[in-house]
Amino acid sequence: MHAAIRLVTVQASYPAMGVAVVRERVSVLVVGAGLAGLASAMFLAQRGVEVLVAERRSGTSLFPRAVGQNQRTMELLRFGGLAERVPTMTPTLSKLRVRVAAGVSGPSFHEDIPEPATGTDALSPAGIGTAGQDKLEPLLRQRAEELGAELCFDTELLSLHQDDDGVTATLRGRDDERTVQVRADYLVAADGHRSGVRAALGVDRHGPGSLGHNVSIIFDADLGDLVDPAMPTLHILYNDQGSGLFTTIDHAVNRHLYSVNYDPATGASPKDFTTERCTELIRLITELPDLEPQIKAVAPWEMAAMVADRFRVGRVLLAGDAAKVTPPSGGMGGNTAIGDAYDLAWKLAAVLDSTAGPGLLDSYDAERRPIAERVVAEALRLLSARGSATATEHAEETHDTDAVPVSDEQRAIELTLGFRYRSSAVFAETDDPADTEDPYRPTGRPGFRAPHIWLQRGGEKLSTVDLFGQDFVVLAGPDGEVWRAAADAVTARLGVTVRTTVLGEDLIDPQEEYGTRYGIGASGASLIRPDGIIAWRAANAPGDPVQVLLDAFTAILAK
Repeated sequence: MHAAIRLVTVQASYPAMGVAVVRERVSVLVVGAGLAGLASAMFLAQRGVEVLVAERRSGTSLFPRAVGQNQRTMELLRFGGLAERVPTMTPTLSKLRVRVAAGVSGPSFHEDIPEPATGTDALSPAGIGTAGQDKLEPLLRQRAEELGAELCFDTELLSLHQDDDGVTATLRGRDDERTVQVRADYLVAADGHRSGVRAALGVDRHGPGSLGHNVSIIFDADLGDLVDPAMPTLHILYNDQGSGLFTTIDHAVNRHLYSVNYDPATGASPKDFTTERCTELIRLITELPDLEPQIKAVAPWEMAAMVADRFRVGRVLLAGDAAKVTPPSGGMGGNTAIGDAYDLAWKLAAVLDSTAGPGLLDSYDAERRPIAERVVAEALRLLSARGSATATEHAEETHDTDAVPVSDEQRAIELTLGFRYRSSAVFAETDDPADTEDPYRPTGRPGFRAPHIWLQRGGEKLSTVDLFGQDFVVLAGPDGEVWRAAADAVTARLGVTVRTTVLGEDLIDPQEEYGTRYGIGASGASLIRPDGIIAWRAANAPGDPVQVLLDAFTAILAK
């Protein structure tokens, strides 16, 4: 743990969430407690970093918003000790009917039940999560607090100032107006699409911008035969008064979500969506004129597509929607936020405990911003395919006319499991231009995710992915015992913890896949980062493995 700190209390008004306790000195201050902020707090606390989260809201999200966790996200949550608490896809939850119509009742213009991806168990030991943001945020919060993170709701950021040694932030309890100054080594800006931190830093964004305005309505009502628990359905509604999306989010309590479009150019605004107006719209789309829905929450949101020009400004790092905002098509926004959080967490922890130089943080922007660009481009392409004229215009601007056509399923798999990082934290081998690869045919090249292979230890099955997630790992072939001494030498010289696993000792590769999927020989080795990304590899043992491995670590850790 980092240096002890004195506590100052700031009163909060949300009784179920606890009193906001603001620390005067902390290693990392996280502004915002959405998916990116809570995940950052969890991953940082897991690594022994004292972290404080300041959130202006009184609690976590009531709205599902980002629904679903891809296999990469579930791997990261697995590293964080949370994956087992997240519901995953089952045979009854594996299909979602997509229905286009004027209302929830009546005839459909079009219906489709997309087939779920097949063979994904060959790509990862992790399942596919099904939690909405309203369910995942409380899980992240609970796990972060278990690990020692301090979360302060009803607490807003008033100002910040950074210098060469840290960041000074002024926080205020929203009810009692008291202010407290907090000094942090680093600040993570996870304060959403309209990030005040990003604006204060003068970081511009690029991209199409606004694509539409919406109001989400959560309500409880017994809709009878209009909903079928056995067939989850997303209704895409087109009509003159209440076009938008409708779905049931909790059959047990008859809870539904209706997201309706509005156009500010016509003078419409969120203020128009009174309880009476929301009730009228719900009756319209259900064709139940006497329905008395219980309106639980109403919130406006803007669909947009933008990426920040920089993800790091000095000691401040942008994450989640503060770094990029993407249309919901493809369900990649929340997954990308958790990816941001893991990347910045292991790097900040390494810099804070001096096992890495501050230059390692430069790789955060170099790695995560290209991912954001690709995610936004893919979301625009999917939105265009669903008929958005604005998205079509911008998707055409980024379309590669020479690209070989691939399915949406393959695109999603390559984006989530076949991506490639290019940065100073990857010891690149060549100038190979490929930014993605087919995860079903991995190459083991540095910058790509370390492939999943089923191994056996003492008769029990485990994945190579289970070997990663905490420290650097040297994964060596059966004749790679020399790497154990090399890793120990690196630890002694640089102070970084390196775990060595040599196949063929107590860990068996029954299908003998390691050499092909990792691209190394019997005496070779791959160096896997704490995030499961291959940082470096040697096809065979060199003459001086200690010096070679030391050189790789020195470059990767910016020492």
